[in-house]
Amino acid sequence: MTDLIHLTDVEKSYVRGKERIAIFDKLSLRFEQGDFVAVMGPSGSGKTTLLNLLGGTDRPDKGAIEFEGQRIDKLSEGQLTAWRAANVGFIFQFYNLMPILTAAQNVELPLLLTRLSPARRRENVATALKVVGLEDRVRHRPREMSGGQQQRVAIARAIVADPKLLLCDEPTGDLDRATADEILSMLQVLNRDLGKTIVMVTHDAEAAKYAKRLLHLDKGRFDERELAA
Repeated sequence: MTDLIHLTDVEKSYVRGKERIAIFDKLSLRFEQGDFVAVMGPSGSGKTTLLNLLGGTDRPDKGAIEFEGQRIDKLSEGQLTAWRAANVGFIFQFYNLMPILTAAQNVELPLLLTRLSPARRRENVATALKVVGLEDRVRHRPREMSGGQQQRVAIARAIVADPKLLLCDEPTGDLDRATADEILSMLQVLNRDLGKTIVMVTHDAEAAKYAKRLLHLDKGRFDERELAA
């Protein structure tokens, strides 16, 4: 495997009142193409900050973040927006769907940032909804779907532009165990069959077992161990 993302000597801190709080101090980390990595750790340990750095929604104070050899931390805001639209899909705990839009319209949202024709956008949306098994929910709005179905719509939205990287922030935190397992199995399929690289923050040890690697974050440092074969 080859590196998809490489963090080198990354430093990140925040100011709270008069105090500067260090999150990462010279963090170096690699994610290979086709990885499925679970990230666990106590609250406030920097798990979401890591996702934000990987997805280009935050920048390091120092250090380098490379995606396929390109320094994304050096991109302008406009370049970063275009890079993110082409390469990254986000999946959140609370779905973040637009309540007034149908499933198809929610899934189409990332494609509005591209130059695809309306016909091609409809084709991509149909494909994404088929991948998550929601062909029969195309015209349903979020309130007309279960939590699990809403998260499937969110996954379809995340993959509709065919990104290489999926960043998942507690994707099953609002779901019961059975529904959570269905969503996690779907992520495994996206990783195994479609080659998506997945970085998933979770507090759930059972969810972490679906990944290939586990990174445990504590005080800005990672301990790593293999999970699945």
